[in-house]
Amino acid sequence: MGVLSSSASLLTHEGDHPSSIDAPAIDTSEIRVAVDAVLAGFLDAKLRDADTPALSAAIGTLRGFVLAGGKRIRPVLCVCGWYAGRGEGDLDPVLRAAASLELFHAFALIHDDVMDGSATRRGQPSVHRALADIHRRQGGRGDADRFGSNAAVLLGDLTLVWSYELLHTAGLAHDRERAATAVLDAMRTEVMLGQYLDLLGDGGAEGGEFARALAIARYKTAKYTVERPLHLGAVLAGADSATTEACTDFALPVGEAFQFRDDLLGVFGDPLKTGKPVVDDLREGKHTVLMAIAAERASPSQLRLLEDLVGDQALDERQAGAVRAVLEETGARQEVERMITDRHRMALAVLGRAPFPPAVTATMRRLARSLCARVS
Repeated sequence: MGVLSSSASLLTHEGDHPSSIDAPAIDTSEIRVAVDAVLAGFLDAKLRDADTPALSAAIGTLRGFVLAGGKRIRPVLCVCGWYAGRGEGDLDPVLRAAASLELFHAFALIHDDVMDGSATRRGQPSVHRALADIHRRQGGRGDADRFGSNAAVLLGDLTLVWSYELLHTAGLAHDRERAATAVLDAMRTEVMLGQYLDLLGDGGAEGGEFARALAIARYKTAKYTVERPLHLGAVLAGADSATTEACTDFALPVGEAFQFRDDLLGVFGDPLKTGKPVVDDLREGKHTVLMAIAAERASPSQLRLLEDLVGDQALDERQAGAVRAVLEETGARQEVERMITDRHRMALAVLGRAPFPPAVTATMRRLARSLCARVS
């Protein structure tokens, strides 16, 4: 990662539109490559330390899951936060801190898939399914599916521990590591609280739940995916309060829009692009702003249909189509699209006045667009 040892090495000339074609921007693809290199090196070392075939199989499953895909949104935003705070010097410790976010995210996804009973993630078997398959192939004792779920919980816990280790071995100065830990403690608390609120909402469609669905989107996604990664990079750069406040003002609307898009993709998306079946969210009874709006606007017969079908683990594609029709007929889908557009505009307005270097502003403008308009 020597080519990434100075801040200038990640600057390229890319633009949002023809009028800014020569505006400097951060090379986010280079960040992703560098973060993947950190993750691969860290997990390869753990594989070498494994002293039994069983441990090697488990860690190998984790390595395959972590490196199989993912947009690396959080690490990219962390590095953007460092540039926003006008960070200087060696970027390698920042990249390792950014990579620790990806290990924490892997922990969250592994546990989330166990809780939801999801069969796939990123277009391949979820970790608990992969571990169950290994158990079957090796002729292990007991129920393979139960083993897979229990083993995935433990492997997720291990991934959480390793996310701490990666941060604390990043080579950060003591004061910066202490500041980073405070940001990450807040992030971890927020995402767990959001997950708990989401769990309370599982099981169907109920009216009057818009505010709680919005709170879930803010805790689980806006703060976790966008705000805290930006804050982490900013504190590693020693940013002032005006910079961190601007990061928040940008992050919350973009993060909410990102979650709203995820809600739409979970019901209307293309499984070949999203990597998971589009009936999963409906079967799980995901407590989303999309569903809350539909429930509030539904006629009595439409509300009965939502209550009967959303959260039904046996939901089939025909029934899912009936739910989608209600989401269209009530205008819920269109309203969520409007909310995404409004929040995108809010974020762009923040960038117009934020005290960020021009390269950061250009990059975050592009990121806002991709997060709000994504198809996977």
